[in-house]
Amino acid sequence: MKIIYFCLTIFENRPYNMTKDKKHKQVDNLTEVESALTKTEQFLESNQKLISIVIGAIVVIAVGYLGLNKFYLEPRTKNAQDQMFQAQNYFAKDSFNLALNGDGTNPGFLDIIDDFGSTNAGNLARYYAGVSYLHMGQFDKAIDYLKKFDTKDALLGPISVGAQGDAQLELGKTEKALDLYTEAYKMNDNILTAPIYMLKAGELLESTNKTADALKLYEAIKLKFPESNEGRSIDKYIARVKIKMNA
Repeated sequence: MKIIYFCLTIFENRPYNMTKDKKHKQVDNLTEVESALTKTEQFLESNQKLISIVIGAIVVIAVGYLGLNKFYLEPRTKNAQDQMFQAQNYFAKDSFNLALNGDGTNPGFLDIIDDFGSTNAGNLARYYAGVSYLHMGQFDKAIDYLKKFDTKDALLGPISVGAQGDAQLELGKTEKALDLYTEAYKMNDNILTAPIYMLKAGELLESTNKTADALKLYEAIKLKFPESNEGRSIDKYIARVKIKMNA
């Protein structure tokens, strides 16, 4: 108890000194703030011309960027979309040569890429061109255009990568195809694209005697995507690979 009392006595005798120290610290802090403000004012006064130039440049860049989008890129994108309409119709009808090269009156995807490559429509035309070449059996060109297609779309992104996998497989590059199928199904875990490329990857693994890895993918499809087209038919793949593993 004596020790506790001694500590309390010391504590009770501190308020005066603490208040005094606090006042000193407040004065010091105010002095530091005033000094900092003075230095800032001096810097602004000394560099007023430079600061004005920098601010002006930022404003010019911002206005230029907005103007570029509003008065140049947006009208060009609209124009490209309008011109690409017939090429998309040909693509939907599997008329891939007309879709790529146009019909003499309406431009094809290659024309859109040449004339409007910097627009969103020009970028999308690269996807269409790549898939068109894939269907026409020109696999190197398909890969080239699909690689240049840039998107964050949850469906087109995986489909584009998966299409590159199809082209690589047709060229006999099995490992590269497997890498691309794996990338495609990992890009977006949705029921529309993921099970497609999981199944393609699984079949490729199975064909190269990597049956255990194939089985894992097949069972993952059954677990995660039972309502997909692939999920509804996956039991036969699982049964087949198990027979191979037990043979």
